[in-house]
Amino acid sequence: MENFKDKEIIEKEAKFYTHTFSRLPVVIERGKGMYLWDVNGTKYLDMFAGIGVNSVGHCNKEVVKAIKKQVGILMHTSNWLYTIPQIELAEKLTKISGMEKVFFTNDGTEAVEAAIKLVRRGKKKEIIAMEHDFHGRTLGSLSLTWKENFRKPFEPLIPFTKFAEYNNIDALEKAITENTAAVLLEPIQSESGTIIPDKGYLKAVRQLCDEKGIYMLVDEVAVGFGRTGKMFCFQYENIMPDVVCIAKAMGGGFPIGAMLCRGIDFNPGEHGGTYIGNPLACASANAAIDYITYNNLPENARIMGEYLIKNLNELKGKNLKIKEIRGKGLLIGIDVEDAKKTVMELIENGILTIYTGNTVRLLPPLIISKKECDEFLDVLSKCKSLKK
Repeated sequence: MENFKDKEIIEKEAKFYTHTFSRLPVVIERGKGMYLWDVNGTKYLDMFAGIGVNSVGHCNKEVVKAIKKQVGILMHTSNWLYTIPQIELAEKLTKISGMEKVFFTNDGTEAVEAAIKLVRRGKKKEIIAMEHDFHGRTLGSLSLTWKENFRKPFEPLIPFTKFAEYNNIDALEKAITENTAAVLLEPIQSESGTIIPDKGYLKAVRQLCDEKGIYMLVDEVAVGFGRTGKMFCFQYENIMPDVVCIAKAMGGGFPIGAMLCRGIDFNPGEHGGTYIGNPLACASANAAIDYITYNNLPENARIMGEYLIKNLNELKGKNLKIKEIRGKGLLIGIDVEDAKKTVMELIENGILTIYTGNTVRLLPPLIISKKECDEFLDVLSKCKSLKK
């Protein structure tokens, strides 16, 4: 797969970049819509959208237009001053989510960190997360991330954190103590391989939190902004969390995140940040969210997700070694015998996606049509690693 250009970049990465990423052997140079091109000019169908970031497609014309305009006006001033794009975005987020207040961050991990600080301001300090949850890699968010190999090298982490079994309301109730301040969970566990809880689980968590007088924190960093077929995944169960963490798709490819809250707020000086909510990031997010809303991309995610899952189940029933297919909207997990091998074979045939364990993960841009779905399905159906 590597030619001279690939090899040179890969060798430089090994020499100069910290060894934190296990990368796929592709050096990307540009993107447009549903597609990416590497340094050799090879074209790839993008079926993971920068892990759900590029939901409106690569170099979306409305996002690019907004960024170009804002770059020529104002990029940064700090939060000592008011800026129009920030306040416009804050208002927009409260309207589409039903929450009351917004605290901007640079990414999803920072959104979780803000949530941790917000709910630990009082006398109660304990936060319960779920087994197999992923909330980030900073010390606070890592303390609430389940996977041992992420956590162990950095222990001891922050105190008063623990885990309960996901999708088990009885286990959660037993874990709650007099010191419990909040429960944190993903409405669908994306990083762990697209683990979907039973219908009614989120509503049961909301009811339990109300009964115990504790906060319900929902991490929608991976699934927010239409990924699962609604603007936010928690809306499927007609509940209102106390805190929602968002990022990824929010900026249309530009780094930005936020913590949304209701019924609770920081006091001045309790949290902050130099770059957060800068005009350039907010302009990008305003354009991306407007594009998602105007083009009803959550509904497209629902329709295209159903189309993919239906056809994947048909392939499973015919001649492919697929163990299980799980999904909601355009968040889909495909369990196979060797996911890494299948992902590498897909790359060889012009399809980019990622994997967790032996789950191939699909998170394509929400602009996907049946044409691109069929392109993916055709290549997948020919994978030798999946042949019986």
